Amino acid sequence: MSTFSSHNFANERALIRVDFNVPIKNGEITDDTRIRAALPTINKVLADGGSVVLMSHWGRPLKDIEKNPNLTLADFSLKPVVAHLSKLLGKNVIFSDDCISADAADKAAKLQAGQVLLLENLRYYKEEEKGDKAFAEKLSKLGDIYVNDAFGTAHRAHASTAVIAQFFAKDKRMFGLLMESEVNAAENVLHNSKKPFTAIIGGAKVYDKIMIIENLLDRATDIIIGGGMAYTFFKAEGGQIGNSLCEDDRMDMALDLMKKAAEKGVCIHLPSDSIIADRFAADADTSSALSNEIPAGWMGLDISNMAIEQFKKIISTSKTILWNGPMGVFEMDKFQHGTKAIALAVAEATKNGAYSLVGGGDSVAAVNKFHLADKVSYVSTGGGAMLEYFEGKELPGIAAIKD
Repeated sequence: MSTFSSHNFANERALIRVDFNVPIKNGEITDDTRIRAALPTINKVLADGGSVVLMSHWGRPLKDIEKNPNLTLADFSLKPVVAHLSKLLGKNVIFSDDCISADAADKAAKLQAGQVLLLENLRYYKEEEKGDKAFAEKLSKLGDIYVNDAFGTAHRAHASTAVIAQFFAKDKRMFGLLMESEVNAAENVLHNSKKPFTAIIGGAKVYDKIMIIENLLDRATDIIIGGGMAYTFFKAEGGQIGNSLCEDDRMDMALDLMKKAAEKGVCIHLPSDSIIADRFAADADTSSALSNEIPAGWMGLDISNMAIEQFKKIISTSKTILWNGPMGVFEMDKFQHGTKAIALAVAEATKNGAYSLVGGGDSVAAVNKFHLADKVSYVSTGGGAMLEYFEGKELPGIAAIKD
C-alpha cells in the first residue's frame, strides 16, 4: 500500500487530510470517533520528530448558507475541535482561521518539531468540492509530505483528497494508518473472504443498496436484507405490507435481484416477521405480523422474533460477515430490538472466529450504541466511501495515491 509505517518524518512537515466532520452541538463535540481514529497517524509523525498540518472539511457551509441566510461561515468553523484535539494529544494545537491565507502559510512555516496546526474548514472555499487544481496547489505548499488519512472522503474527487497528491513526488504522498487499515479491511472482505460469507444489508431504500448487493452476488453465500428496503421485496412478490416503506418503482429491480441471486446460488434472506406500528412514532401502538401479511394502516419498523432467530442462525455459521445498514428504526427504543440482536449475533460469531466488518453510518452508530464496537473485527469510519468501495468503484482519494 503506502510507506507510512516505515517512513521517518523527522524534520518534515506532514500535511495530513483528516476527516474531522464530527457532530458538534452548542460548540461541543458529541461523538469524537473520527478524531480518535486519526490519532495514531498524527502521533507517529510527532514521535518521529516531525510537525503536522491538519486539514479537514466540516458540513456543507456554502450550500447550507444559501438555503438559510441566518447561517454564517462561523457556524461551520472547526475551531471547537481545537480544545478537544489538544486534550487528546496532550499538547496545544495551533489554529489558523483560514486554510490558504498568509496566516495559514506563516503558521505552517513556523511549526517546530512536535507541533500541530489545524486549518479552518476547507469547504469555506467552493474550490475544494470542485476539485480546483490551483486551490489544491496552494494547500500543497503547507507541507513537505502529503498524507491522506480521510477514508470517509475518499470517494470524493475534491481538491484536498484527489487533486493535491499530484504536487508531491511519489515517495512524498501516502496513506495514513487509518486509511491503510480501512482499505485492508475492505480488501480482506472483498477478495480474501472465507465462506460462508454473509452480507447483512439494511436501511430504507433498495436504490441506495442495489449496486452493493449486485457486486456481492459474486462473493457472498448469503445476503440478509432488513430495514425498510425489505418491504419493497415483499410487495414485489405479491405480499401485503400495509403502510410500510416501499419503492414501487423499484419492485422490478428487487425481483431481478432475487432472480440473479438464485442463478448464482446465493441465498437472499428476507425477515419472516416484523414488529409493526400504527404510525411512525416512538409512542406508537405496536404488534407483530408476518412481513408479507401486514394489515392496512400498519407499518413494519423492525424485524420480529422469528426473523431474529432466522438471521442469528445464518450469522452463527458464517466465517466472513459484512454489515451495512440497520434492521429497523433502531433510534427509537421500541424498534431497536432487531438491530441489537443482529449486533450481538455478529459479535458472538466474531468471538467464535468469524471476520466481521461493520460499515455505513447507521450500522456503526448501532454497534456504538450497544457498546459492541470492540467485539467485531473492524468498524469503518467511512459511510459513503465504504459503500462505494463495496459497489466495486475506484475511489478518487485512493487512486490519487496509488497512481
